[in-house]
Amino acid sequence: VSKKWYIVDATNMRLGRLASTIAYYLRGKDSPMFTPSLDMGSYVIVVNSEKVGVTGRKRTDKLYRRHSGRPGGLKEETFDHLQKRIPERIVEHAVRGMLPKNRLGRAMFRKLKVFKGGDHPHGAQKPEPLPI
Repeated sequence: VSKKWYIVDATNMRLGRLASTIAYYLRGKDSPMFTPSLDMGSYVIVVNSEKVGVTGRKRTDKLYRRHSGRPGGLKEETFDHLQKRIPERIVEHAVRGMLPKNRLGRAMFRKLKVFKGGDHPHGAQKPEPLPI
């Protein structure tokens, strides 16, 4: 199966709707030959990840947690703080939660490329705009 490359500009898009559409194409559900046990999905490039938006009070209330593995090593930060620090991680975290939780899901996740600005190094693959 030949894999297609798609590009999406995250400017002024809602995080959840964007992530579900990306997961749909990473999984390969847009193909008429979709098979749940095979990686038939496409590659997806996301640019301008720092401009993705959320509704309501999620900007200040939504928490992202990580743990160092040491006792007392739980760190929390808000959506707003993480968006200023590492905006790519917000989109990656949302899409990863919508993929299968096994080695197939990890292989699908590797086909997601998220970038902070408008530039990306995948111009040679001639990505098409993602139909949203």
